[in-house]
Amino acid sequence: MKRLRFHILAFASTRIVLNTMHRMVYPFLAVFGRGLGVELPLLSLAMTARSAAGTLGPFLAAVADSRGRKTGMLLGLLLFTLGMGVVIIWPVYPAFLAALILAVVGKYLFDPSMQAYVGDRVPYQRRGLVLALTEVGWSLSFMLGIPLMGFLIARYGWQGPFPLLAVFGVLALALLAWMLPKDPLPRQDRPGMWRNLGTVLASPAALAALALVALSSAANESVNLIFGVWMEDSFGLKIAALGAASAVIGLSELGGEGLTAALADRLGKPRAVGLGLAANSLAALALPILGRSLPGAVVGLFLFYITFEFTLVSSIPMMTEILPQARATFMAANVAGHSLGRSLGALLAAPAYSWGILGSCLGAIGFNLLALLALGYLTRKIGSRG
Repeated sequence: MKRLRFHILAFASTRIVLNTMHRMVYPFLAVFGRGLGVELPLLSLAMTARSAAGTLGPFLAAVADSRGRKTGMLLGLLLFTLGMGVVIIWPVYPAFLAALILAVVGKYLFDPSMQAYVGDRVPYQRRGLVLALTEVGWSLSFMLGIPLMGFLIARYGWQGPFPLLAVFGVLALALLAWMLPKDPLPRQDRPGMWRNLGTVLASPAALAALALVALSSAANESVNLIFGVWMEDSFGLKIAALGAASAVIGLSELGGEGLTAALADRLGKPRAVGLGLAANSLAALALPILGRSLPGAVVGLFLFYITFEFTLVSSIPMMTEILPQARATFMAANVAGHSLGRSLGALLAAPAYSWGILGSCLGAIGFNLLALLALGYLTRKIGSRG
């Protein structure tokens, strides 16, 4: 158990690096656009392509079911590091797009492999707490990573973050290669990729769970993609201020992870997810009203992100137990569901924002209501396992 604690710390630290790259695009979207010489519609298309690339996750993460969890994690880190290197060598829009895709595929291979590793070793009754600890890497990427990236961009230009992220990727790869135990040799009777994928697609509970995560992610992306543009349009915030606003959002997400650690195992994971979706809808309803002033906008974003993070992190331990016989493959499908939802949200975010922040928030509420319907169906299917 003591060794597992060090592994959890290493996982959370590695996820700070992966998530910093994943998330820095949002607050600095306009900055990257100016540096690359492209407009918002082309950037929105790049974000849609990145999200769509996450659908490859179930195919790649089958490696973690067939070859082992360590192999899946290391392969994910290798792809991430290669993506950072592309921009260093060739700092233009096609390379930036390639970096987004390689980084997201690497992240979406690392995350389900890591979650399956934890699921193999931690009882379901305590899994909400342990997985919430690994999710700290998500919030700290906004609290620590994004302000650092803002400093590098202000000092060295839009390319500034990529060399440092590449170095961190190499260090994480070396650390986990040394720290994690060797994967067991593959068994001859172990199900292959297509059989595991078939198991996922044949399960009504699994499909309902995937609909749930896709819809909740679409709700989040409806606001997430445009919040940096909205803050700049409404209040004239520049790079340093956007980085500071990102740190506040990171603090809200850390609070959401803390709430999950404290409440998800006690309430039951499905009930926690339902409460989170309802609270996130109320926060989206309040954001246009609070957003009439800069302090109010920051408070509104805080509420929106803390409720979404509580929803998301509470759902992860529930997902690890839906198909334990194909855990890594289903967790990758779970990530793909989030990715498809973000792709849908990214595709609709720019048109919705033509109505202002109110349009974005109404879109988020609509997606959340559909997610609640999917949760109701899922709860009937999993019953006491929730």
